[in-house]
Amino acid sequence: MMILPRFKDSPHFKHFWGKGNGKQLIDFSGAEVSFKDFEKFSRYFYHVDEVGDEVVKEVYFTKKFHEASREIENYIRNGVSETDDVPESVKKLFTQTQQIPEWLDYSLLKSGAELCMRSNIDSLISLRDYCLIGGYDYAYLNKPLTATEALKKGAVKRLSETLDFWVNATRYDALQIHAKGYEFAIKTRLIHSYARLSVKKHYKEWDTENWGEPINSWDMMATYIGFSLVFLHSLKKLGNTFSEEEEKGIFHLWKYVGYLLGIPEQLLPDSKKQATEFFHLWTSVQPPSDKDSILLAHSLLNESLENPILKFKFQRTNLRYLHICCTWFLLDDEVCKRLQIPEVSNRKLFPKTKILFNKIYDTIVSRDARIKKGDKDQMKVLEDYLRVTKNSNLH
Repeated sequence: MMILPRFKDSPHFKHFWGKGNGKQLIDFSGAEVSFKDFEKFSRYFYHVDEVGDEVVKEVYFTKKFHEASREIENYIRNGVSETDDVPESVKKLFTQTQQIPEWLDYSLLKSGAELCMRSNIDSLISLRDYCLIGGYDYAYLNKPLTATEALKKGAVKRLSETLDFWVNATRYDALQIHAKGYEFAIKTRLIHSYARLSVKKHYKEWDTENWGEPINSWDMMATYIGFSLVFLHSLKKLGNTFSEEEEKGIFHLWKYVGYLLGIPEQLLPDSKKQATEFFHLWTSVQPPSDKDSILLAHSLLNESLENPILKFKFQRTNLRYLHICCTWFLLDDEVCKRLQIPEVSNRKLFPKTKILFNKIYDTIVSRDARIKKGDKDQMKVLEDYLRVTKNSNLH
């Protein structure tokens, strides 16, 4: 199947890249956007991780889910060798993920992890109020979430899973083979395959020609550009500074995570310039928000009210207000209007205060102390989320 950059003349695309956040990304990265490489990338709209799919068919679809999960955990922790008596697909998956690519640079992984930790709560604000909610504006990207009825699971659980993955992938040495981040990458890869095969089997309305394959490689690229390029842009908007080494580190870290997840290497950018150019091509096949996008965005906004981490209602209402302020600050007004983000008063006050605070904090607290504190604070947020989702599972 062939696809064209069908939305390149649409108002939403032109506004985003001409006046909105896309324009800011071009200014931020020095990207030179064009459609000359469109065909090189667009074929990945119909490309999936076949290795992961085969593992799911051979392991998960042949036994009980918890037995299959235990088996995979055993392979993750102990590795797989050519002589092991395991399914061929499992050998293939672990041969690839246990093979360290020649380009991998551990010092860059360390710099990327340090920036994630050092940026403390701003990292979490960026992930939630820019990367995640901004992603909901791309209607076709969200189709697998709708098809797998992720909305019914609720935003608290979805956020908790994203946070668990992100925190565990961005600590020191997290991506060493058999370590926690490596484990999360393999498990996430197989969850994607499981979801994709389920969608193809049970969701008869799936429109492959228009929406691409469920959780296709091109959509995966866009998601990981969210964790690198969009995340960096958000930190900058919130008044954080970062060195060239840290910037390179963020792209390197997510390039390696993407490699472990089975995303083709040629889709994984090395720099903000490359990432913006890749992202520009992908957005040309995505229509703007639809009704499902609005439901997903509102489910995320209302997560603050539903989440029992904060004890009192007024605290939860205030937290929702702060997230709304950050969303308006970080995203285009056009995108916020499409997602029907509520209008609130004094919405620039909190982000502007945050920027001022970051400038002062950066000058008076050492880098090492900020990394330590950020790591501790992020781990605390994750523990709270995991506790809450565990308790809600008990009921």
